[in-house]
Amino acid sequence: MFFELLSAINDPAKQGSVDQLNQITSSMQQLAKSQGLSNDQMSTMMSALGGALQPALKQQSSQLGNGQLSTLLNQFTGGNNTSGLQSMIPLQIQQQLAQVVAQKTGMNSAMVQAMMPQLLNAAMGMFKMGASKPGVGIPNGNPLLNAFLDSNRDGSTDMRDALKFASRFLNAPG
Repeated sequence: MFFELLSAINDPAKQGSVDQLNQITSSMQQLAKSQGLSNDQMSTMMSALGGALQPALKQQSSQLGNGQLSTLLNQFTGGNNTSGLQSMIPLQIQQQLAQVVAQKTGMNSAMVQAMMPQLLNAAMGMFKMGASKPGVGIPNGNPLLNAFLDSNRDGSTDMRDALKFASRFLNAPG
């Protein structure tokens, strides 16, 4: 998945940029710090979230179609856009995701529930990086989202690895 992320950054037809990747990783580091969590704990949360999010998005993709899911993702603006987030991932599913993450990480479920909008915003922001820029490229073609949904691959969709490699990429010694 990280290679699709790098491809999106390097492809002028895609929305991805180093600045966006930096914003996402910085927001996750700030969220971890504000909650008294280590970066490893945040990575564990993102890994658990990815594992729980993949079947939810696959189900949404099968109901809406991959093109409509990509369109919703393209309309997603990130940040604190809770209504946009709820159009992608309804509140009930967000609550289920929070429960799964809390169970898999052993973290307090109320804390995970409070963090869920920011965690999901980071994940959706990362997926959006693979979307085509408006008027450029293949509409609804999002190889990053497709890699996450893992339609024809080995099941490896670990968001922890993608964020870990993103941090290394951004903080590479020069």
